[in-house]
Amino acid sequence: MKSRPALRTWHLVLALVLVALLVMIALAKFRREAPELGVLALPLPGERQAAAVQPQPQVRVPAPVPVPVPVPTPVQAEIIDELAALAPTAALTAATGPASPSSGDMPLLRARNLRLPVQGISAGQLSDTYTQARATGRPHEALDIMAARGTPVLAVEDGRVAKLFLSKPGGITLYQFDPSGDYAYYYAHLDRYADGVVEGVALHKGDVIGYVGSSGNALPGAPHLHFAVFRLGPERQWWRGTALNPFLLWRD
Repeated sequence: MKSRPALRTWHLVLALVLVALLVMIALAKFRREAPELGVLALPLPGERQAAAVQPQPQVRVPAPVPVPVPVPTPVQAEIIDELAALAPTAALTAATGPASPSSGDMPLLRARNLRLPVQGISAGQLSDTYTQARATGRPHEALDIMAARGTPVLAVEDGRVAKLFLSKPGGITLYQFDPSGDYAYYYAHLDRYADGVVEGVALHKGDVIGYVGSSGNALPGAPHLHFAVFRLGPERQWWRGTALNPFLLWRD
């Protein structure tokens, strides 16, 4: 027969086991009711390892949809070349415009009596170079006016300087918007700008804006003004528009 101290020890052990069981039952009940009460329930020690090895759900990434690249028309081909030097990925999509000018553009511009853009050159000295092919096979879409280096280049009408731009093909260039913002005039291969010519400055018909040169891809021994005209789109972007034949502004 066991002694009284031994019995007391066994009673204490049994009591501790009973208390532990009651605590575990209470914890399990608390964990079941915790979400309903808005209480964050911590995992039991035996559950942490199991939770750590649970596979994460895979996220399906949709395959990229190919975007078709628009093919540019010949319009303002030199402007496309210039933008390619600045932003190659945007050039092809930025400079495309309507395929052909409106029949009303030329009569409207001729009625303005635009000034010839090179000092000392008359309309009879002009040659139509608009459709001449270039090395890439694209049309020229501009008027080349041959003159001595340093000959003043004049604003063909009132307006403002929309952009001064330096590029590999055009060299030192200037874009002028007309007073209505419907048309742009493009002067390229300049030797330099005239003093005081900055972006945004107002121009008056006959103002000296620069001087004839051979900057860009022009032959050094053949200085000339590369002059282009284009009708702007609704966004009034200086690099984008529909090319018009400048020769027809002064000659039939």
